[in-house]
Amino acid sequence: MAIKITGSGSYIPSSVEKNEDFQQHNFLASDGIPFKHENTVIIEKFKAITGIGERRYALNHLNASDLGFFAAEKAIDDANIDPETIDYIIVAHNFGDVKHNTIQSDILPALASRIKHSLRIKNPKCVAYDILFGCPGWVEGVIQAKAFIKAGMAKRCLVIGAETLSRVVDKHDRDSMIFSDGAGATIVELDENAEGGILAHESASFTYDEAYYLYFGNSNNKTLCPDTRYIKMDGRKIYEFALTNVPQAMKTCLDNSGVDISEVKKIFIHQANEKMDEAILKRFYRLYRAEIPEGIMPMSIQKFGNSSVATVPTLFDLVKNNKLDNHSLSKGDVIIFASVGAGMHINAIVYRY
Repeated sequence: MAIKITGSGSYIPSSVEKNEDFQQHNFLASDGIPFKHENTVIIEKFKAITGIGERRYALNHLNASDLGFFAAEKAIDDANIDPETIDYIIVAHNFGDVKHNTIQSDILPALASRIKHSLRIKNPKCVAYDILFGCPGWVEGVIQAKAFIKAGMAKRCLVIGAETLSRVVDKHDRDSMIFSDGAGATIVELDENAEGGILAHESASFTYDEAYYLYFGNSNNKTLCPDTRYIKMDGRKIYEFALTNVPQAMKTCLDNSGVDISEVKKIFIHQANEKMDEAILKRFYRLYRAEIPEGIMPMSIQKFGNSSVATVPTLFDLVKNNKLDNHSLSKGDVIIFASVGAGMHINAIVYRY
């Protein structure tokens, strides 16, 4: 008996925002003081640290629930299922539907209800709800789907991660260049005649000192935007937190799965920062005193930026469908999903494809 991902889909917005498009931005420090360096230098340093060269923004008339709907349609088609047979629709996001040129979050009704409505599912036994778990939301949704299925409460779940972070960024903050929009979706279901699937999971919330590493705060431009609040973060603390906790969560998860480190073929880490992900990978393999295999970690952040809950399912969908150069999956491959984000939350899943 296996709990498996039987279908996947993603929606990558068509609007491309390149690094050079930020040349005219008035970047300020958190205290409102201009930086000494010109934007060219700021952008070059940003690229060197994060790896991001461009990112995707949703078209003005589309919201997060629309992106989630598009990804869900693809996942349902890929799994070749009747949507009326879905028991749960779990949608991970952070800010709900934020219309273009506004900062107000709209989560009434829940995004899961909106997506179920758009899918035209009539079955009232298909329960639709949202989860707020920061960037690890999609991974946590899959963990919840596993729990429902294992408990006998469901046989088939649709798990979606959708976000439009471009609409909650402070254009006067350098960190605004990190964030992007997108959606990824998967069908998670019970296969009584198969092996593999989800082998183990690990999840944790660190809030005693870490709860406000990511938060909603005022603009760096105190004059033009005195009252509006935007997504803010303490990048250094998040980096240190991730390097300390994510590799250990991955190790705990892998150890609980009974799989040897040598069997792992791909590691899908939340696309937050290229340097950070590379450092997480190094520390993870150092815990096993093992060498890092060539091509173990696919990356999409260079072109798609950080779309929060959408990064991991989107990356998985790209590799699964051979749409990312030099990366593919074969039956029996062991893969790891891992994420870290606001809260501060971390999680991981070991999965046999």
